[in-house]
Amino acid sequence: MICELTGMDLANSSMYDGPTSLAEAAMLSAGHTKKKTILVSKAVHPEARDVLRTNAYGQRLQVIEIDSVDGVTDLNALKAAYNDDVACVVVQHPNFFGSLEPLTEIEEIAHSGKAQFVVSSNPLALGLLKPPGAFGADIVVGDAQPFGIPAQFGGPHCGYFAATKKLMRKVPGRLVGQTVDEEGQRGFVLTLQAREQHIRRDKATSNICSNQALNALAASVAMTALGKQGIREIANQNVQKAAYLKEQLNKEGIKPLYSVPTFNEFVIECNQPVAEINKKLFEQGIIGGYDLGESDTERSGQMLICVTELRTKEELDRFAKELGVLV
Repeated sequence: MICELTGMDLANSSMYDGPTSLAEAAMLSAGHTKKKTILVSKAVHPEARDVLRTNAYGQRLQVIEIDSVDGVTDLNALKAAYNDDVACVVVQHPNFFGSLEPLTEIEEIAHSGKAQFVVSSNPLALGLLKPPGAFGADIVVGDAQPFGIPAQFGGPHCGYFAATKKLMRKVPGRLVGQTVDEEGQRGFVLTLQAREQHIRRDKATSNICSNQALNALAASVAMTALGKQGIREIANQNVQKAAYLKEQLNKEGIKPLYSVPTFNEFVIECNQPVAEINKKLFEQGIIGGYDLGESDTERSGQMLICVTELRTKEELDRFAKELGVLV
């Protein structure tokens, strides 16, 4: 199911979470290409970039962050930073600001040398968007949390990791393959485990020793229950409801900071600290958007708003009205 969503050849049997998957993708790329530089967009989730830097430090790899412009990765800055030592180019689609990245242009830059093209994606969004595999991605990672895994105090999560067939023997974690038993009945077995417990340490591509099997199972059940049309419908509701909120906020004189296409998140500029606005909204029984100033001081006064299929028209109307009074 993950392969169908991402447009990739194979997927492992889950990882800890999305940021872990992203870091593992970069480590795999460095090992595969024998290069030492990782280019990652600043439009990638800041916590994922933190995990990436930690992993890269241990492997003595260099991480270069590429600035964003107008809500997406700066293509000119990416071209300028690209060189023969780049192992991979890492972007998020939709990115941390909710914007859809120009994957076609980024893929051309990534594959202008021998670098891998790594894309981190919200799997729910892929129910509607063209999959990264169709844009030539080598590795697609992300978090299956949107599929039936409740958000509770920051977890639990379930990372997914999908890749092209040529990278099969270097994929971290475990791969499950289909086979038949002695009686010819269909069965599934662990067919590949590229981990240091099973092969020589110097040949291992990862030290991942476990996964989130229970959450992977929950996500599988959720995807099965929803089906292709169900996932597409939920993704469509996210897009439509986010677009509706943009319209209502526009009536209140509040416009999105960027004009690029988005999925279910977008950024607005506030004329006062976001923390103060959120405090006042909370007093009205409303949980406001994320304060981008918490992860980047240069983004102080910017609020990231997310609209999911769970929000009703009445809730969106009320949020727009209350925010219009405060901003």
